[in-house]
Amino acid sequence: MKIAIANKKLDEIIAKVEKKGLEASGLVDDLKELRSYALKEQDPLVTKVLRLTYEFLTENDCFDVQAQFEEDDEGNEYPIEIEDNENILYLLNLLKNADHKINREEIKDYRTALKLELY
Repeated sequence: MKIAIANKKLDEIIAKVEKKGLEASGLVDDLKELRSYALKEQDPLVTKVLRLTYEFLTENDCFDVQAQFEEDDEGNEYPIEIEDNENILYLLNLLKNADHKINREEIKDYRTALKLELY
């Protein structure tokens, strides 16, 4: 995120999830507010991922999205088993530096996984 107030909001959301997990009060509303900043920044990828994230949380009350994979020596990919809280924290931390090339690729992986789960 580029706007200072957006980064502050993102830090608040991360702290809230670290403390209370997905049960943190107002998490979906916080993500909606953060999305409004992404709209102002005109970042369609971050905007979409935030919308898909809060839609997924609303529908499933969890964040068991398979978006992280590891590769073996032969090039086969396997999903990484990760706890819901750690999974969403990982995504939120990627958003802190969403312009970084590798972070952007991983955010795209989350977008794809969320779309597959929701639609």
